[in-house]
Amino acid sequence: MKITLHPLFIALGIASAIFGGLPVFIIYALTALLHECGHIFCASRLGFRCEKISLMPYGASALCDTEGISPADEIKLAISGPAVNALICVATAGLWWFFPETYAYTDTVFSASAVMFIINLLPAYPLDGGRVARSVMCMFLPQKPARIALRVMSFLLAVAFVFIFFFAYKNLSFLMFASFLFCSALEKEPLLSRINFISKKPKRGKEIKHVMLSENSTYKDALRYTDASKYLIFQFYADGMLDEITEDELYAQMQNHGIYDKIIEKTDAP
Repeated sequence: MKITLHPLFIALGIASAIFGGLPVFIIYALTALLHECGHIFCASRLGFRCEKISLMPYGASALCDTEGISPADEIKLAISGPAVNALICVATAGLWWFFPETYAYTDTVFSASAVMFIINLLPAYPLDGGRVARSVMCMFLPQKPARIALRVMSFLLAVAFVFIFFFAYKNLSFLMFASFLFCSALEKEPLLSRINFISKKPKRGKEIKHVMLSENSTYKDALRYTDASKYLIFQFYADGMLDEITEDELYAQMQNHGIYDKIIEKTDAP
């Protein structure tokens, strides 16, 4: 998994070190990484692949191939990140219960996870709450009206944070976050980038692993078994073996088919 650093993230880290906030900066950065690891783990379990994590001044983002994902799987993928933050909060609170003396060393860990959990539940894209809201709306509305409604919600939340800054609590973070939401509301949603599996040449010396699947298995089901340390051969069974394809053949077929398509229907099975 490749990790990239945005130039502004590096600048923010340097500024934190100069003004004595480096420990807090590191804790928040690690919390963001754990958040994205939750997304990556869930994506892997659902049969999707992720290539890299980008650390940015306002958080982190995992680049995953989720082209064609269903609304139900998108919801699972979106809530997996906040779920990690919630688990960290529960674990930290439990630690305080049994070992109160640890509070002085772990209070920032708790607050970082709590802040990330709450912020990501807001119904604004590209936050996780916005992805959940969009997926739910897409179950009942066409994609275009759902995206417009989500942009309106993002804009209203940005206005709300501006009001909080000027009339309630003058914390610069509210104004910065409002700017982020406002830009997100105006920015065009980036096109999905399909990972080119077929370009990944297998390395020599890999262990060969046979995977048995049912005749109704989809590409999403098969991708759950991929392992960088093994070369897979997929065998499809009903009453007996129907077909056998290699990992390379699977990736080649995926270039022209959706992730929820059945594999066996795309092969020369008898």
